[in-house]
Amino acid sequence: MAEETKERAERARTDESLEDERRKTNVELAKRAAKVEEAAAAVVSRAQERAEDLVERARSVADEHLQDAGASSQQLAVVEMERRHEDQARRKERSVAEEELESERAAHAEALSALLALEREQTDQDLTAERARADQAIRSRDEFLAMASHDIRNLLGGIALSAAALRNTPEGEAGRAATLRQSQRIQRFTARMSLLVDDLLDVVSIEAGRLAMMPRHQDASELVRETLEAFRPTAASKNISLHAEVKPGLLLGRFDRERVLQVLSNIVGNAIKFSPAGGRVEIVVEAIDPEIRFAVADSGSGIASDQLDLIFERFWQSAQRDRGSLGLGLYIARCIVEAHGGRIWAESQPGQGSTFFFTLPAATTT
Repeated sequence: MAEETKERAERARTDESLEDERRKTNVELAKRAAKVEEAAAAVVSRAQERAEDLVERARSVADEHLQDAGASSQQLAVVEMERRHEDQARRKERSVAEEELESERAAHAEALSALLALEREQTDQDLTAERARADQAIRSRDEFLAMASHDIRNLLGGIALSAAALRNTPEGEAGRAATLRQSQRIQRFTARMSLLVDDLLDVVSIEAGRLAMMPRHQDASELVRETLEAFRPTAASKNISLHAEVKPGLLLGRFDRERVLQVLSNIVGNAIKFSPAGGRVEIVVEAIDPEIRFAVADSGSGIASDQLDLIFERFWQSAQRDRGSLGLGLYIARCIVEAHGGRIWAESQPGQGSTFFFTLPAATTT
């Protein structure tokens, strides 16, 4: 609560500072506009004075020529009348021009004011959107940290209980069996903690743009065989049929073996986890020029269509605790695949299982 109060106070200060800067900008713009108009009016006034002076000079010269030519008083009166009409027409034209200029200035000022208001409105929208994203990021971070702390605390609690049980283990055959069970339990807890810490480190590396990669040319089919061997016991314990198919074709690519195994392990592990007892998981790898495509199909409950893109986002499962995941695995898998220049996606229908695909660029042959 104290943190929220502090954040609201900081935002209020930011808003107040922004409004203060806008007021100062308005005053400065008004001053500059007044100076520009004043300078423009002075230029127009000087031009008008010069024009008047030129007209007067031209008329004086014309009068001299008329007198030299012996013009009568009637002719001079006619000329004077024409000049008065010219002056009247010139004053009228000048008045109309000044009105048009004033109208243009007002329209220009109104347009600038509207543009400034529009720009400020866009700034406010951008600021609101940025704050919303920051709030969402903070909520995701806090929720994630809470879940990670909860999981680590539970794992440490399990290790502590097993260690306490080991201290009280009786001697004899029963004691040795109990010791073995508790030791295996501790190993499982530490393995899960290690995976969690590795995922956290990977996320930090990804965010910093330093995810370690050591690609080299190798056969993608070996990854499938190794994954199959690693997960066969887990699948058997859940009575799930686990199969792999390596289709004919050249399956050479340039990739980081451990990282791609990490991707396969995450996807296959999820497929087994979310498939019911008696279900089926199948891994297929094939060459589809210019890529190598992996597919992992399961017989689970499926994923709603509006979730198919979201599942690869960071912390996606943080709102689905029943799935027992921090939502990092598929996000890390996506980053690893994309770092190799590949693609990753899922196809699914609720009640009909899911198939996860990812591709790696095939090795070029010369």
